Amino acid sequence: MDEQELYSLAARLREGTLETSEFVARIKALPFQDLGDVKIDTHRRLRKGFSEIVYCPGKSDEQLRTIARSLSDSAFNILFSRADRRQFEIVREDIPDAIYHDRARLIGVRREDLPLRDGLTVVTAGSSDVPVAEEAAVTAEYMGCAVIRIYDAGAAGLHRLLAHAETLQASKAIVAVAGMEGALASVIGGLVACPVVAVPTSVGYGANLGGLAPLLTMLNTCASGVAVMNIDNGLGAGYFAARIVRQSR
Repeated sequence: MDEQELYSLAARLREGTLETSEFVARIKALPFQDLGDVKIDTHRRLRKGFSEIVYCPGKSDEQLRTIARSLSDSAFNILFSRADRRQFEIVREDIPDAIYHDRARLIGVRREDLPLRDGLTVVTAGSSDVPVAEEAAVTAEYMGCAVIRIYDAGAAGLHRLLAHAETLQASKAIVAVAGMEGALASVIGGLVACPVVAVPTSVGYGANLGGLAPLLTMLNTCASGVAVMNIDNGLGAGYFAARIVRQSR
């Protein structure tokens, strides 16, 4: 249920076309749907503007089936994160219009015709960072953003990034995804006026320490206007950047 539907319920109650008991029952059903060991947060879209995103790792096949069944008649966009192809097939049994985004490891269901907002750019340092970047980009697209992708443009070949300076400087938000030493976010942060959402990845040799090295680099950036996500958290970056873009003029 979204805000418009809530207003519609209130209007029907006022007009007398909806019984008070039914109105109360519908409102009670808003916060979450209790499915046993799974609780679907049906109130999240009303609070935050986007439905709950289902995290797939660790969930049993039966839990995924239960969740997919409960969301099958949703009128809103749906995302299942960090899913593999086997889990996709399980979800598709109850949601036939589900799509699997292989590189992003996301299952998506498009149910809304959202007006697209321009201004979000996703940049990677290397091609090995693309899976995390795709998680960010696809998440933002399901939230109603048109995303520009600039991949393999890291600081090791700065001319590759500067070739896109006009696009970067016209952006409303940028997601910068990098492994190794993670310098990309600082470089971009020094070139643009918009917020930069930095995502360290676990890509790199031994001293990368599974993404800890770029995480510390990004946290210690000297460029202002850079916010840092957790290691490999493309979904969080895409969600955050999409909220910036959708609230900007």
